[in-house]
Amino acid sequence: MNILFLNLFGNAKVSDRGIYNDLIRQFRDNGHFVYLVTPWERKLNKKSALVIDSGVNILGVKSLNIQKTNFIEKGLANMLLPYQYELAIKKYLKDVKFDLILYSTPPITLTNLIARLKKKFNARTYLLLKDIFPQNAVDLQIFSKKSILYKRFRRTEKKLYEVSDNIGCMSPANVDFLLKNNTYLSPEKVEINPNSIELPKSSVIDKKEVRNRYSLPLDIPILIYGGNLGKPQGVDFIIKVLESNQKRKDCYFLIIGNGTEYHKLDEWISKNKPDNVKLMKRVPKSEYDVLISCCDVGLIFLDHRFTIPNYPSRLLSYLENKMPVLAATDLNTDVGKIAEANGYGFWCESKEPEDFNSILDRILSSDLHQMGENGYQFLLKNYLVENTYRMIVSHK
Repeated sequence: MNILFLNLFGNAKVSDRGIYNDLIRQFRDNGHFVYLVTPWERKLNKKSALVIDSGVNILGVKSLNIQKTNFIEKGLANMLLPYQYELAIKKYLKDVKFDLILYSTPPITLTNLIARLKKKFNARTYLLLKDIFPQNAVDLQIFSKKSILYKRFRRTEKKLYEVSDNIGCMSPANVDFLLKNNTYLSPEKVEINPNSIELPKSSVIDKKEVRNRYSLPLDIPILIYGGNLGKPQGVDFIIKVLESNQKRKDCYFLIIGNGTEYHKLDEWISKNKPDNVKLMKRVPKSEYDVLISCCDVGLIFLDHRFTIPNYPSRLLSYLENKMPVLAATDLNTDVGKIAEANGYGFWCESKEPEDFNSILDRILSSDLHQMGENGYQFLLKNYLVENTYRMIVSHK
């Protein structure tokens, strides 16, 4: 098939690891022709062009900055992107007839473009639902359900679901939420198709050397959080957790990432100088893979106000490295509940640090090796990219 993949990859290489890159390679390796349309932000200073990377056709479309920019430019960039994509597709891919159109949320602003392309090519459409917007913005009090913005985005969201022949959700709670709040949808078009990865070739890493290199303790468990540090992660709660544990000698917290709330953590650490916390800005994926392989427990944090069931993809790195998981989240996601049910983690609501400390005590007194093995086996059964690929292509 000719596959059109609309996304926000930016300047990533096809060979890079990631849930979308892994899926693209899976399609390529199964003999399909993949055309990835992606923004080339103005900070890259590159003109729109069609290039080939590792056997994949990449249409880079010059756009405004989307990542790490101010709110106004990001908003304008997302509004203009559908028109920029459409013009670029007409110019560079005018002789290609697409059989399948793949896309994810965020964003939802590509909805009208997807509808036009679907009609033009009579193509199947598949939505990889990774974010439920605009409800997530309402949960975080960015705007209210009474606002004009919400009503406009909600109309776009509904149209996106309608134009999608199939919708792959990250977990059972995602499916339930989507159908409950969009009763016009046929249950037959909605399925569980979770975040998934391609396992890398195994390599031997000297954990002692890596810990020494990054000035990490050698003799106690290291709990790692890697990923975005913004409003969705509830950074104020993370700080409360660190504060309530800064005198502990039996574990160490390593936090790697960046985002709009990074400065809060940085300021708290600079002021309090805890001996058992290290904060690092986001590092290249290859470096992160080395660091995480030398840790013992993975951390997941989500703001307790969420009514949508998020399912963070960082879980996959933890399971891949045979690490049990501590999840402090809202009541609606099932990421922690699935971890508990399958013996690879513990969960609490992200409101009271005492609740977190309770599950922290539990995991530190547990068999981390066995819990990590449980998680790895769950990954093998549920979160490999070939499963995602097979589910998508099974629809005719």
